[in-house]
Amino acid sequence: MTQLPAQSQPELERMQHEFVKGIWDENPVFVQVLGMCPMLAVTNSAVNGLAMGLATMFVLMGSSLMVSSLRSYIPKQVRISAYIIVIATFVTVVDMLLKAAAPEIHKELGAFIALIVVNCLILGRQEAFASKNSVRMALADAGGMSIGFTIALVMLGGVREILGSGSLFGVDLLGPNFEPWVIMILPPGGFLMLGLLLLVFALVKEKREKLAASLAEEEDANG
Repeated sequence: MTQLPAQSQPELERMQHEFVKGIWDENPVFVQVLGMCPMLAVTNSAVNGLAMGLATMFVLMGSSLMVSSLRSYIPKQVRISAYIIVIATFVTVVDMLLKAAAPEIHKELGAFIALIVVNCLILGRQEAFASKNSVRMALADAGGMSIGFTIALVMLGGVREILGSGSLFGVDLLGPNFEPWVIMILPPGGFLMLGLLLLVFALVKEKREKLAASLAEEEDANG
């Protein structure tokens, strides 16, 4: 089995850290509370949430790759404008791909595909991370953040679809006798369910932190 060079091990560990943090510790929705516009607007079904998450992933990873690759050539004075142009290019690509390959989903998502350009999550990662790190680090960060964002969209869309339509990904789960909670597929249901998910995420995170602190105290006492 090929051994990795000693100097590459810290970089791999950092890449792993940057990837994992976006899924849990710095989840863009449940921790940083970013991208609320598409989060609430398109998640009336799991399919829409997944489609928006994958579209955002494509744009975030593509723009992070470009910005990191060109970071030495972009003048600081015009960096934000340059980032927006890069992001808009990838948004145009994903918009055209969705329109050609999945016109029904494209119609459902509507203007929110174009609004990915102004998603503060994507622009923020270019300014805070991709413009200051290597391509591999930027892709690890973008991958983790986009997966965390997609998971949040699918979770919210899935719960709203189950309660509001009795189905998940269009598959009927609760039968003909189920009385749909219509409010769950309306904007108030999005706000309500998002608040509940934020509460659950905060409670789980707090419990994990307390458990980690307790284990650390035990190790200190035994050490």
